[in-house]
Amino acid sequence: MATVLAPPDQKKADVESQRVDPVDPPQAYEKKLTSDAGSSSDHMGLSDNSNVPKLSYLQLFWFFFYNFGLFAWGGPVAQIALIKEKLVVQDRWITLPRFQRVFSVYQILPGPEAAELCMFFGCLSAGRIGGIIAGIAFVLPGFVLMLLASYLYSLAGFENKYFNASFRALQPIVAAMILRATHKIADHSVRKHDTKKTDPFLIMAAICTAINMALRINIFISLGLYGVIYTFIARRLWIPAATLFILQYVGFALYVVFRGVPSPVSLALGIAKTPSLINLFVLGLVAGTLSFGGAYTAIPFVQVEAVLMGAWLPQSVFIDGIAIGNILPAPLVIFATFVGFQGAYLDGSIGNAFAGAVVITLGMFFPCFLFTIAGHELLEKLVRNKFLASFFDGLCGAVIGVIAVIAMQILKASVEGALDRVKEKPLGEAITATAQVGPAAVLYMLALVVLYKFTNKYTALLLVIMGAVAGQFLFLD
Repeated sequence: MATVLAPPDQKKADVESQRVDPVDPPQAYEKKLTSDAGSSSDHMGLSDNSNVPKLSYLQLFWFFFYNFGLFAWGGPVAQIALIKEKLVVQDRWITLPRFQRVFSVYQILPGPEAAELCMFFGCLSAGRIGGIIAGIAFVLPGFVLMLLASYLYSLAGFENKYFNASFRALQPIVAAMILRATHKIADHSVRKHDTKKTDPFLIMAAICTAINMALRINIFISLGLYGVIYTFIARRLWIPAATLFILQYVGFALYVVFRGVPSPVSLALGIAKTPSLINLFVLGLVAGTLSFGGAYTAIPFVQVEAVLMGAWLPQSVFIDGIAIGNILPAPLVIFATFVGFQGAYLDGSIGNAFAGAVVITLGMFFPCFLFTIAGHELLEKLVRNKFLASFFDGLCGAVIGVIAVIAMQILKASVEGALDRVKEKPLGEAITATAQVGPAAVLYMLALVVLYKFTNKYTALLLVIMGAVAGQFLFLD
């Protein structure tokens, strides 16, 4: 078949007609996207529309290290919002619809989504090696800080009143960061690509997923199920969609009747009965492979292996590691570094402790690097597949329900404090700890107001610094 080439002048005119002025504000860019989506056959927004700069390896490392690694405060939700704001809304590497497709795909892959997104953009800029460099640049600051925090914890622990006072003030501030970031992500995840209007079915997917979490239905079931249900809804197949919706609760009711409510211990495989280096690596590897949707699914697995079945890590120490991971600029799965350090430190060897932290971290991040880098081309095809587009839309809507519930759980824990610590204290100290709920709630509200009022990238860092200082006045006896 012969190919007909357009005259040079005509091709230039076509390019100019599609070009978006880089000085246009994000609102004009969004309007342009909407106009293009409405007039093109690609109304699902699956075309590339890429504007990706080609960076050297050194430039790429510094770009992701400085823009995301150093400022990845607030956990995975805040990190994803930061990446989207910088690379999609401001720098416009890719279009917003394409970002939503990519984000949806990474929701069903093991590993932290923020690190995977950095690797994805690194691949776009400099190939697979660029993806590895971008991922390392994003993870490195948090890993180093967690190593330092683990070492300091082994020296002083949270019994140090000065450190504990600052940390108590940081918890509600981090909770506010996570809730604000949840709002940012949800703002685009429940909208139709063609009209930009809110899709009530995606809102229902988010709400029902949150309800399922309250019923202790596995989040993997909810994510996959609402992806399939929304696929039927998008094609107006109402009967199959309604049937699946009803069957999920019928199946859960039957399970509870015959098997009872699922127990957290049922997740344990017994692969880390002792915290040897090989066991810690395997624990990280399995937890990383099972961490679909990020750290929120890795946390319960590591807990049952290390705390419940292996019993080599106290519950209070495990919770401390989760809390530290929430305030560091790193993927939340970096809590595994803390677990590996404390577990390997049982023999009193600091060298073995650092080795344990390294091997469990390598195991935790290996699956996400493998799937993202090795499967980059396949993922690119997936995010362009129109047949799968509505499935990913439903999945992304359901994810909003998951992260909203997690945000509320973190809020509750950050305001009320660690209950197990209160139970072990005398009455006077328990009353003092209870009195801290009021100031913690006030800090949360103030942080939320600041986050909604100011959008500078340094806002989160300043809040953390100010919170650490305020804790010395609010929570120090």
